[in-house]
Amino acid sequence: MSTRRHPPLKSITTTPDGPHAAPQPVEGPAAGDPKGVAEGVPIAVRPDAHADDGRRPAAWLHIVAPPSWGVTPSARSGCACGYERQAIGRADVLQLIAAHGEHRATCPLLNPVSEGRAAA
Repeated sequence: MSTRRHPPLKSITTTPDGPHAAPQPVEGPAAGDPKGVAEGVPIAVRPDAHADDGRRPAAWLHIVAPPSWGVTPSARSGCACGYERQAIGRADVLQLIAAHGEHRATCPLLNPVSEGRAAA
């Protein structure tokens, strides 16, 4: 009978004959450097959405009027010039809304008087 020879179960690797340099990374942009434009990315520069345009609220009216007729509405009116009022109840809230509109029409911060009109 013939004896079958089985292949070795483990392979013996050859030992390197000297030190070899490790593979170096490909040169690319450093962290923070601008990268090239990717496909599908718009190249148009959009204005900053959080840019300050200088506008500030000067007069505000806050009304709390729940949909139920059984709940009493309330309102607060305020202005940067120091005008502050509040009202509780339907009739008082309606009067406050009218007073707020009148104040906005006459407030010196919202309607500055020009020099030509003040001199006349």
